[in-house]
Amino acid sequence: MTTRPPVRIVLADDERMVRTALRAILSAEPDLEVVGEASTGAEAVSVVRERRPDVVLMDVRMPEIDGIRATEQILATLDDPPRIVVVTTFENDSYVYDALRAGAAGFLLKRSEADALVQAVRLVSHTDTLLFPSAVRALAAEHARAYAAPPPWVARLTGRESDVLRLMAQGLTNAEIARRMEVGPATVKSHVAAVLAKTGTRDRTQAVIAAYEAGFMNAR
Repeated sequence: MTTRPPVRIVLADDERMVRTALRAILSAEPDLEVVGEASTGAEAVSVVRERRPDVVLMDVRMPEIDGIRATEQILATLDDPPRIVVVTTFENDSYVYDALRAGAAGFLLKRSEADALVQAVRLVSHTDTLLFPSAVRALAAEHARAYAAPPPWVARLTGRESDVLRLMAQGLTNAEIARRMEVGPATVKSHVAAVLAKTGTRDRTQAVIAAYEAGFMNAR
């Protein structure tokens, strides 16, 4: 039986106490390993480039450059970038929404229970499933910057791709979408790839946000 290597994690937060608490929780798990810390956005970019983690827990409000700019720089400059999860105090913060638009895979509240934190790190490191879909949907509905008219990609989606995008927004995995649509997993994977390509997005989270901003989720 092949054992997966530990998930490598970088913690980026300007509060030492927060980093210490996160490290204690994550390091207690045998399949998780904290490989670096950063106290500023600029330091986060540097540490991630050096340590090449699988997951970054990123505070959005930090000195020098904030978590949004740090996220953009990491995703733009690394060929195989880590999954970035925003860690925040307020779930309806516009900074969080901007970080998701910039490419963060999801967000966590600093008051989250330890089990939720651990599960979130495992989820984003091993799957493309939308992290906390109801929270992402609520954030998108509140902060979405609606287009005056639907962008061209909406008309380019096939019926099947439209169905897949709506199911992605519900947080379903590829396997769950396959069962719901009564098709094979490979077919769903192909549809997901087409959705990301047509929406011009990096992952499920960005695709769902793009769908809300386009008014797609309210159209049938």
